[in-house]
Amino acid sequence: MVENVIWPAYLDADLSRAEGRRVAEELAVEEPTVDEIAKAVQQIGYDATIEREKSYSREHWADRGRVVVRGSDDSKNDLVQAVAAYVVAMRD
Repeated sequence: MVENVIWPAYLDADLSRAEGRRVAEELAVEEPTVDEIAKAVQQIGYDATIEREKSYSREHWADRGRVVVRGSDDSKNDLVQAVAAYVVAMRD
């Protein structure tokens, strides 16, 4: 079974692509949380596990956590794009 990890930095509008953002600016949000990401993953239909004590290597000083996604057949890029779209929709 494939596991993918989604870090909040992937969706953070305050970061550049070089700093770790993986989605277009239109799909990025300010200060995404692991709770929002996990809820979006579950709405897509996959299992999500929140690991709050983890730090993204490019933001080692910030314990924003991460979301581990299990059971995804999509590529990681497709998964991150879909999650970002759901997070944007949840905030609207």
